[in-house]
Amino acid sequence: MESDTGQNRSVRLWAGAYSITVLIVFVVLVLLGLVMRLAQSGAVEVRPDYFYAIMTLHGLGMVGVLYTAGYAAVWYLASKYVQPSVGLMRFNFVLILLGVVGLIVATLIGRFGPGWYMLYPLPFMITWPGWSIGVAVISVMLLGTAWLLGQLDLLRAIVSRYGLSGMLGWQYFRKNQPTQELPPMVLIVAISMIAGAVTTLVGALMLMLYLAQWLAPELRFDALLMKNAVFLFGHTLVNITMYCGIAVVYELLPTFSGRPWKSNSIVVFSWNAVLLLVLVAFFHHLYMDFAQPVAFQVFGQIASFVSAVPATVVTVFGVMAQVYRSGIRWSFVPLSMILGVMGWIVGGLTAVVDSTIAVNIFFHNTLWVPAHFHTYFLVGFVFLLFGFIYHLVNSQAESTAKLSLGTMVVGGYGFLLMFFLAGIESVPRR
Repeated sequence: MESDTGQNRSVRLWAGAYSITVLIVFVVLVLLGLVMRLAQSGAVEVRPDYFYAIMTLHGLGMVGVLYTAGYAAVWYLASKYVQPSVGLMRFNFVLILLGVVGLIVATLIGRFGPGWYMLYPLPFMITWPGWSIGVAVISVMLLGTAWLLGQLDLLRAIVSRYGLSGMLGWQYFRKNQPTQELPPMVLIVAISMIAGAVTTLVGALMLMLYLAQWLAPELRFDALLMKNAVFLFGHTLVNITMYCGIAVVYELLPTFSGRPWKSNSIVVFSWNAVLLLVLVAFFHHLYMDFAQPVAFQVFGQIASFVSAVPATVVTVFGVMAQVYRSGIRWSFVPLSMILGVMGWIVGGLTAVVDSTIAVNIFFHNTLWVPAHFHTYFLVGFVFLLFGFIYHLVNSQAESTAKLSLGTMVVGGYGFLLMFFLAGIESVPRR
């Protein structure tokens, strides 16, 4: 058994390995995104089959790599309080690499191009060779297996110290003061991993059905049911990626402000509400499906509105309490945290706009949609991720880092503005 020092070294080593790998893949996927935007502008010519293959790799890759980065960040920070498995993290690293390589082969070589949602029955079109369907589905299953194992392991580690109700913070609803403090970061990670595990299982079941149809092409499944499963899995995965980034803010910002950030009944209630709401907020993706029960559509709009409130409000007030008259030194890490939270808010507000049925009629499948989730990720989560990595490597290159951050802010919001303006003009997303 490793000593505490050996365990800490291993945790830091694997957090670094994940971070380096994520950054490399992220840059490649950004370049693929640039190719698509150049093609849309007419600056370069890309054949439609390759465009859709690139789009599929870019979308699936970005969602997967950023979730993996968020998980690695909270895995590293949670190791301060609990003991997740380093061996499993090594094993998952191999699974994730195999999944990424498989997706690259299926898309860039096999031209598999149904889009990152892989909406049924699009993956089974005869536009691309049959083998690419199987490779893509198996690759995503490898990624999902790694994510599910990681989620369950973190939950195991947290439950072993805090208990099932303790990790959800229910002790804060009692009259007596809790005997054991629950760090807000651990609470958010627990909420995120529960939601992630539930919806990853749904995604795994869906992919098994895909695999079954690939092996037995005569099989057919209900397209609307599959679409609900796709968005339950995909929408939740994107949201818990952001929550992992927010958990990093809760943990790191106090080290710069010098003020503790503790759990209380309001924080606990807000994040427990998130657990319920995030699982049903995906219905706004199905407004255009007239066969969907009307009650689901109404419930979807209400859930989409309400889900944006608890986590955002309690986090924004918490951030304000951390920095107001704290004498904080505005180095790269706290700056990236604040900017990341701002991107989260802007991206969330634009999502609420589009999740309004009366507006969605006009914005559905326009560039407003990628504008929203690119804001969420590009100037939201990515800033939080860069802040974490900077903290992890303990860099001292403040001047260069701040210059880079300023460049990313200007370039990022300038890039996104064109998406939003095009969406307002009803330019199709692809």
